[in-house]
Amino acid sequence: MSDDSAEDHVRVAEEARRMAQVAGASAKERAKAQARRTEAEAVTGETGEEAVRQLGLIYGGLIGIAVVMVQPFLAAASLDATAKVAVIAFSVAIPLLAALAMVNRQEAFRHRRTPSLSVTITQVIAQLAAFIGIVAGFWHIDWRAGVAFLAAGFVGVLVHSAGYWRLEENQDPSQGGEP
Repeated sequence: MSDDSAEDHVRVAEEARRMAQVAGASAKERAKAQARRTEAEAVTGETGEEAVRQLGLIYGGLIGIAVVMVQPFLAAASLDATAKVAVIAFSVAIPLLAALAMVNRQEAFRHRRTPSLSVTITQVIAQLAAFIGIVAGFWHIDWRAGVAFLAAGFVGVLVHSAGYWRLEENQDPSQGGEP
């Protein structure tokens, strides 16, 4: 065996060891990343799917309410201020809610929520516009109905929030939805 051959073997062995170390480190990082994804899915699994179902119900309900409430204004000869506010709010809410409903279907298909900030901002704008449209529509009928809906809406949000947090506050993610 020549000196060049022995040096080549040592060099090749060193290169193989270095490549094995790099591959091992890369495999460890991929395994850690997969473990983090799996843990996140376990934590948000049922809760995330339930949130997707609830949002689909909310979007569909708000679209239905908006379509029903805007119909009388389509044939009206003129609109007062509250009717104009309702129509403008619904004209913003309906297309945004429709887009969110489509995103919601994709989220349901993928079994996870989108992390997009633009979707979150659109949710706030669409739901607020729908709420304003409904309040203005009731206000157009009778100002007391508008005030009553506004107050009931805020109470409803408080009740939902309190119920949600009470149900989730001591939730163990490993229990899969059991309190």
